[in-house]
Amino acid sequence: MHKNYLRSIPRQWRDIAKVFVAMGDTHRQRILLTFERGERLNVGQIAEVSTLSRSAVSHHLKVMRESGVLGSEKIGKEVWFWVEPDALLAALANVADYLQEHA
Repeated sequence: MHKNYLRSIPRQWRDIAKVFVAMGDTHRQRILLTFERGERLNVGQIAEVSTLSRSAVSHHLKVMRESGVLGSEKIGKEVWFWVEPDALLAALANVADYLQEHA
């Protein structure tokens, strides 16, 4: 057991919490699963197939974008979102690497 609980979090883990918090919500998981490979969607399109209000979808998209799970671009009045697989893959790889080395 490591007795120094306060030791610093490894550099490669600094953004992991944001990714796991973002993906820890079932609504955000469903939103992620709404995207087809390479697809860009706007809030209205996601709200249309969701049980959530447009404002709730917007909130979830913001959390996902801030964590790096989604990318976004404003074109005209619409914001388009897409999946950033590298953020998810990096978070999972960092955990897998730690487990292989320390577990």
